[in-house]
Amino acid sequence: MLEQIVGILFPVFTLVLIGFAVGRWLKPDFRPINRINMDAFTPALVFSSLVAMPLDVEQLPLLYASLIAVFIPGILMIPVCRFSKLNYKAWAPPQMFRNSGNLAIPLFTYAFGDSALAPAVLLFVVSACVHSSLGLAMLSNGNPFKQMIKMPIFIATCAALLVNISGVGVWKPLYDATALLGQAAVPVMLLSLGAQMCHLRLEGLKIGLVCTCQSLATGAVAFSLIYFFVPLPTLELQMMVLFTMLPPAVMNYLYAERFVVEPNNVASMVLFGNFFSIFALPLLLMFSLSLA
Repeated sequence: MLEQIVGILFPVFTLVLIGFAVGRWLKPDFRPINRINMDAFTPALVFSSLVAMPLDVEQLPLLYASLIAVFIPGILMIPVCRFSKLNYKAWAPPQMFRNSGNLAIPLFTYAFGDSALAPAVLLFVVSACVHSSLGLAMLSNGNPFKQMIKMPIFIATCAALLVNISGVGVWKPLYDATALLGQAAVPVMLLSLGAQMCHLRLEGLKIGLVCTCQSLATGAVAFSLIYFFVPLPTLELQMMVLFTMLPPAVMNYLYAERFVVEPNNVASMVLFGNFFSIFALPLLLMFSLSLA
């Protein structure tokens, strides 16, 4: 099993390491690259994956599981923040909205094969949509839904679901074009994640370590509820082991910076959380594979 785990994680961590090297020595500005990825590559990946995914009542358990994975950590953080006198707006979102794009999609496909891509994208879409609606509502006083409906990911999701449910076939050259464009999303996600690691600072180590422990604990509770109460196929149950205990998404920092909600602390949570995943993921993957 050790050789299998190494084989799964090696390509993922190799691209992250390359991204770190690129960020450290070339110091490129990844902001326009990330913008292109979020507005072009990722929506293409979402569309090409969801439009070909069978959508029926069989997908409902996975949808329920994804919502449990998002909402339960947020609920658990209410008493934690009150008892510890932490800012809920800063500490809860990193527990709720995890790295379901940059890390999860490539991890799932390497771990479980191409059959895991469609459910991985569905999990990412659910997390992204809740984050861009409820997540923004937690931080802002405005109407986050106006921003959500303008997001390319949301538009691509709606278009794919409409085409899928209606039964109208997609012109094959169009599907091939979106699939080809979407293939760029995963490596760019990993390179960008690696480049973000260049900003690690030791003064944020304590916050990052605390957040990581909280993330694993709240994720374990969410997975326990899913395991006992949501009837999932073995593949999707294995995926939920990893999905519930992923490190925080980088988007948490971008939102915290935009709304001035302890951005430095959130940056430490995100960066160190993703760094510590190097040690947590092999153990989680070993447990996940043991469920087969």
